[in-house]
Amino acid sequence: MAITVKELWEEGAERLSLRIIAGEKYLENSLPEIAMNRPGLALTGFFQYFANQRLQIFGLAEFTYLKSLSVQKKEQRLRQLFEQKIPCIIITRNRRVPKGITELAEEFKVPVIQTPMVTMNFVNECTVLLEKLAAPRKRIQGTMMEVMGIGVLLRGDPGIGKSETALSLIERGYSLVSDDVTEIRRTSRGRIVCWANEVTRYHMEIRGLGIIHVPSLFGVASIRRETELDVVIDLKKPTGEEDRTGVHPETVTFLELEIPCITLPVRSGRDMANIVEVAALNQKLKELGHDAAKELDDKIISRLTKGRVRRG
Repeated sequence: MAITVKELWEEGAERLSLRIIAGEKYLENSLPEIAMNRPGLALTGFFQYFANQRLQIFGLAEFTYLKSLSVQKKEQRLRQLFEQKIPCIIITRNRRVPKGITELAEEFKVPVIQTPMVTMNFVNECTVLLEKLAAPRKRIQGTMMEVMGIGVLLRGDPGIGKSETALSLIERGYSLVSDDVTEIRRTSRGRIVCWANEVTRYHMEIRGLGIIHVPSLFGVASIRRETELDVVIDLKKPTGEEDRTGVHPETVTFLELEIPCITLPVRSGRDMANIVEVAALNQKLKELGHDAAKELDDKIISRLTKGRVRRG
């Protein structure tokens, strides 16, 4: 997924202490390759295999080499660099911008951004940020909770009781991530990360009560900015055909990843928060290698098999 310099700027201006030096009008430049390049070799005039579609990082090595050049040669090499149609230049350690670079930035429509961070630290932080920005993402319906370290997505028809169940879980000390609408993205580790839309973050809608601000009522421990998705719980009206053993678990697919899915029938007087809490704990045990349904099924099959052998 291609991103723009503007997206990097908006997401990382504070985190990476970024400051625009030149070319602010060209922040819409695309970053076709989600990576960074140190153009030290290019500054010597060698452009074969030059990664021109990446962010170009000017650190101590690049500045030391430029200082060794004559004024004329320095201007020539910088112009050759800009002619490669690079998307953006990042100058680390708050180094003074080389003479002529702001004019070249305007001429070739290239943003030049400065940061006080040490080059290595900036590259590490920016790599994580670029990966986050470029990750596949989408918006889904559902209320996201973190229960005992397990990310639980509550889904169901309007009025089925998702927000009420989430509210009961919050009262038990668990945390809200998002209510009703959840943003998700896939990470390079093959996980789904969930968070709330900026507009609705930390708010919940309770039918008959209206909108509430969760941290104001329950404290800052009642909310999480984001969490990984471990299990989806569908709240539905009872049909009489619900799974009673859990031996054959269901899954739901988000961004080409399969996530365990549990269907819970909602009945009058049933403590759904308690059942969701147990479902989250059971999922945690499964991730640790303890599957109660499978173990019981194996015991039954083993017992039946032994009985047949004895009769034979």
